[in-house]
Amino acid sequence: MRSEVLAFAGVAALLTISPGADMALVGRRALGAGPLREAWLAAVGIACGVVLWAALSAVGVAAVLATSATAYTALKVAGGVYLVCLGLLAFRDARRTLRVGEVPVGPAVASERSSLVAFREGLVTNLLNPKIAVFYTAVLPQFVAPGDPVVLVSLLLASIHAAFGIAWLCGYAWVLHRSRAAFGPRARAALQAVTGVVLVGLGGRVALTR
Repeated sequence: MRSEVLAFAGVAALLTISPGADMALVGRRALGAGPLREAWLAAVGIACGVVLWAALSAVGVAAVLATSATAYTALKVAGGVYLVCLGLLAFRDARRTLRVGEVPVGPAVASERSSLVAFREGLVTNLLNPKIAVFYTAVLPQFVAPGDPVVLVSLLLASIHAAFGIAWLCGYAWVLHRSRAAFGPRARAALQAVTGVVLVGLGGRVALTR
């Protein structure tokens, strides 16, 4: 059991630090006008999605998505569209930054960038990622030894993956959020626009790749 956990931890660590939609989403929140906690809550939402996928995999739902071409395609298209929408929001953030410059967070901004919305973005982004379904269906079972309680072990391994994700993404968000004060409005807008390009590109790849 210990060897399986250590092996999975290595795989999960590599998967966690690989650039992708999760880092782009958290980066968008960290560079925005909202407080740092929103970026952190987006990371927590992503981690919760990982644990939920593990639970779904343990009971066989993720396996259905991984083996059904229709279900997989539907999830893939929905995930791609969602990422594109987040990318367009990043472009809007960039335009707003250029227009208003350095502005303290007010009631309107705080309402729009609520903590609940940030958490939901992270959760939905992860749940609509078909590659996570495939990962937890095809890879995770290899680290569950015969005779082990499947659901409990799956949740344990997913918790390790989620903990890595929270630590990595929260640290990444902290660095970006602390650094944004060093950038002027144009530089921050450029970074937000780049984040938008990444999200739109990832969304298009997810939706269109076979």
